[in-house]
Amino acid sequence: MSHHLIDPAPQSGGTVATESAAPAAVRSPRKAALASFLGSTLEYYDFFIYGTAAALVFNKLFFPDADPTVALLGSMATFGVGYLARPLGGIVMSHVGDRVGRKKALMITLMIMGIASLGIGLLPTYDQLGWWATGLLIVGRLAQGFSAGAEAAGASTLTLEHSPEGKRGFFTSFVMTGYASGMVLSTLVFIPIAALPEDQLMSWGWRIPFLLSVVVLGVAYWVRTHLDETPVFEEEVKAEDSGAKQSAPAIIVLRTQWRDVLRIVFITMYAVMQTIFTVYALAYATGPLVGIDRTTMLIINAVTVGLSIFTIPLAGHLSDRFGRKPVLLIGMLGCSITIFGYFWAIGVQNIGLIFLFGFLNMSVFYSAWNGVWTVFFPEMFAAPVRYSGMAIGNQFGLVLTGFAPAVATLLTGPGVFGWLPVAIFAVSCALISAIFVMTARETAFTPMEELGTKGWKRKN
Repeated sequence: MSHHLIDPAPQSGGTVATESAAPAAVRSPRKAALASFLGSTLEYYDFFIYGTAAALVFNKLFFPDADPTVALLGSMATFGVGYLARPLGGIVMSHVGDRVGRKKALMITLMIMGIASLGIGLLPTYDQLGWWATGLLIVGRLAQGFSAGAEAAGASTLTLEHSPEGKRGFFTSFVMTGYASGMVLSTLVFIPIAALPEDQLMSWGWRIPFLLSVVVLGVAYWVRTHLDETPVFEEEVKAEDSGAKQSAPAIIVLRTQWRDVLRIVFITMYAVMQTIFTVYALAYATGPLVGIDRTTMLIINAVTVGLSIFTIPLAGHLSDRFGRKPVLLIGMLGCSITIFGYFWAIGVQNIGLIFLFGFLNMSVFYSAWNGVWTVFFPEMFAAPVRYSGMAIGNQFGLVLTGFAPAVATLLTGPGVFGWLPVAIFAVSCALISAIFVMTARETAFTPMEELGTKGWKRKN
């Protein structure tokens, strides 16, 4: 007797009596979208407070004996180190998600992220513990990265599988609406902290944003405990027999859909645009080369990213109507143009133009990415390996993203146009991403049960 990882869709009237008697799994798109929104809010709140701290204070707290440029580079590198753990987190937790359940995997990642962030907020500094403090900071960042490596793929898969046909893009876009709310929350917390006198900021002020993450953690945990497992996962668990579970999902997806995994690796390079905008540009604008007030830049970041709370769901809706690929490609083109304007405005210290180009780059065009990739990636894969396929491709692609601020720091030249190599670097990554988007299948109009089946080989 042959064993199938995915049973063919049952014909009308072909369901056995025991299956028809079982209670049907219920889709809960709104509850799933809320749970994913809150989980992403915590992830990106922690992402932004770490990035902000790395740009403003960690160079002084954990690398005080180094040359200022070397200290900043070291601080940016600790930001990037978290991305090295993301692929491992993606592989480990996606195995749990594809075998045990989407919900259980997401509960675990939520707790790891919350505990790691609280731990960073309680760390001793270099003056108190020497290089051990720097090492503990890196450990905390690695734990954050491990958790984040599974969060986006799990939240996207869970929301996708709860969503009704024709609205998958809209509901799944709320995964990244949490990105915008996390940014707003982190900045609202960090603005008064950054305005503290230097001695208070460096002694206790920087800890507060990390410690406050426990509030978001508590709310997100409560909502996720009240969310049911996805109907798609429940049906696949019932359909699979024990022989189908002998291979790890990561191995299966790399054997059957390796092209899609590799495609996602290169498409994800576009996310360099985000870390360049939110982390590197903040350090560049507030550093000695330009000298813009840090509170001003934090407000600009918060407003421009915060406005995407409205434009990200719009992008998801448009992708349901016109397709994933057109929305992604238009956003990539717009970001590639406006990033030059954004850095030019920073170079000439024109606050109005910084906001204008920041709005166009992040609120409008980057939202086309954030509103679509969370549905586009999981739609490439069959249900039993959906979590694993997205997590592996996405997280290996994000390794470069994490080190983009450090790379940008090395690329920065002297003078008012010293930012030009950085902009070219970001656009080059966007171009590579766009090429691989064009090679992908359009998935917006494919029924849920047929997603990933073209590249899927059944196990006999």
